[in-house]
Amino acid sequence: MDGDLAPLGQLAASAQRHDAVLIVDDAHGFGILGQGGRGIADHYSLGSHELPLLIGTLGKAFGTAGAFVAGSRILIDYLIQFARTYIYTTAMPPAIAAASLVSLQLSETEDWRRQHLRQLIKQFRAEAQALGYTLMPSETAIQPILIGDSRQAMRLSAALQARGIAISAIRPPTVPEGSARLRVTLSAGHSEDDLARLIEALAAERPLLAGARTETGARNE
Repeated sequence: MDGDLAPLGQLAASAQRHDAVLIVDDAHGFGILGQGGRGIADHYSLGSHELPLLIGTLGKAFGTAGAFVAGSRILIDYLIQFARTYIYTTAMPPAIAAASLVSLQLSETEDWRRQHLRQLIKQFRAEAQALGYTLMPSETAIQPILIGDSRQAMRLSAALQARGIAISAIRPPTVPEGSARLRVTLSAGHSEDDLARLIEALAAERPLLAGARTETGARNE
């Protein structure tokens, strides 16, 4: 929800010390992080010894549908035989499989998409903070704007929606009390003009947050 990166190296080391199995669900990392968009494992240079079970989805950066589990041969055989959700499901449609293969090829060969996304992230953070917005410490495509008060977050979300910009307000219990936020999600499909439009809207609606207070009564400066 915050766009932050898990300290995966530390988690892997701890799991090994305690003889535990580390399961990583990298829904948002594939296509974005690592060489060729190979995800958080490649980002941290971790292999199958450190990450024995890796789960990924094709419904985020790859833009299709479905998911996968990567692990040892014996683990995959076990899941095939005993995972009820796998045994009693249906096969992926051929069209989705073909589209997913194209997405994988684009991820591996078109790094300019990730470069463009990184530039959008950098520019958004600089300009949003210059407007006085409080951002979460994220360098990924998920850029939450911390508001604090749920009503203020809903009010800002509605104002942006009226301007044709859909950004959801995330409120408790999804996030802790007093930390409601707008969850901005950037993508390589966004242009610099799109970002400029967002920043212009945030600037115009900034007065909505004047004097806002969090649910705990503390001023959200």
